[in-house]
Amino acid sequence: MHIVVLGGGSSGEHFVGALRRLDADTKLTVVERRLVGGECSYYACMPTKTMLRAPELLAATRHSDGAIVGGALDPQRIYAWRDWVAERDDSSQVEWLVSKNAELVRGDAVVAEPGLLRIGDRELSYDRLVIASGSSPAIPQIEGLDAVDYWTNVDATVTLEVPRQLLVLGGGPVGCELAQFFQRVGSQVTLVQGDKRLLSRIDADAAALVDDALREDGVDVRLGATAQRVTPTSLVLTDGGEIPFDRLLVATGRRPNVDGLEPLGLEITRRGIEVDERLRAAEDVWAIGDVTGLAPFTHVGKYHARIVAYDMAGRDVRADHRAVPATIFTDPQVAVVGSTEGGISSTWQLTSVPRLSTYERPKRPGFIKVVADPERRVLTGAVAVGPDSGEWLQQLTLAIRAETPIEVLLDVIPPYPTFSEGVFFALRELKLDL
Repeated sequence: MHIVVLGGGSSGEHFVGALRRLDADTKLTVVERRLVGGECSYYACMPTKTMLRAPELLAATRHSDGAIVGGALDPQRIYAWRDWVAERDDSSQVEWLVSKNAELVRGDAVVAEPGLLRIGDRELSYDRLVIASGSSPAIPQIEGLDAVDYWTNVDATVTLEVPRQLLVLGGGPVGCELAQFFQRVGSQVTLVQGDKRLLSRIDADAAALVDDALREDGVDVRLGATAQRVTPTSLVLTDGGEIPFDRLLVATGRRPNVDGLEPLGLEITRRGIEVDERLRAAEDVWAIGDVTGLAPFTHVGKYHARIVAYDMAGRDVRADHRAVPATIFTDPQVAVVGSTEGGISSTWQLTSVPRLSTYERPKRPGFIKVVADPERRVLTGAVAVGPDSGEWLQQLTLAIRAETPIEVLLDVIPPYPTFSEGVFFALRELKLDL
């Protein structure tokens, strides 16, 4: 038996580790065209969150009631910290693969026929294929864009530059996070979003607080603005407006990396490769992570990897996407899990949680919202806006996944003073006739 993993990013690596915990002997080969460890490690999650940290700390001093005086940001030191965290050297990752008895083949792979890959001049046969090829920045069709030296997230996370005027095209998580970062380190940022609000896929109240925060930082947020064409120094809108820039950052989403897979006869939609509950895409073919489009997060790719490893080992498992958590690392931080559509909901303002008094003065707005199925009396979703919300909302990920009765959640003792008390208060306000 020979298993080939197409992609050595987070999902592919995690599959190797998961399978090796179940099977120490099956032949494994990983094919990777760039760095083992994937985009999240080098050009996305890790570098961006490092970049955001120091500006967030300095911004927090404005809410310390004068207890902290002075301080300034050094962008080059921030970039140095970023490059230490996201060191673009995968030698340790390669050594890890070797330690797991997995061969690494570098290069671009195409499927010659089912059971056979071609990587350059090399042919590589396989019995089972795991497609973990990830995603790439989706570039919109805008007149003149091809002639501009624009940035994607990759460029923005390797630069040593602080543009004087930065235009960010796209108001999703990447656009919002990087707009706030560059504004805080000295750029004048304009963020252009075609939709009528930022973060169009999450709770509107949460998105509104992020919008307020960006504007307070000085970001020029343009909503409902549609690009018509791009010149080397400006973006021209369909309404005739024109926005100058020194640098243009395109942050308009992601597309699945599915090129070269045609002979497999997979069902591939605009979202990605269609899979069943076991992540099977075809006979002896599985797809995991971003390439499926199910939930384009690193942690979901790792979850998919475990499901496929269990499936190959003969365990009866199904992927369950009801409680997928996500965090947007703006300031304020936004965390979401599950579905906030339907059901009944309640909201508790974070300003009424004692812990916030120990964090900042004046207090900034934030909230915790929970959504429940009134018939089953379990939670189906939640959203939180506030300091480190991605950490303390995780308890609700477990509650949703385990379908913990709300009566049990209300019997949990939250430590004082923590933001977890806000979870309890929001649960208490659900109109369930408990």
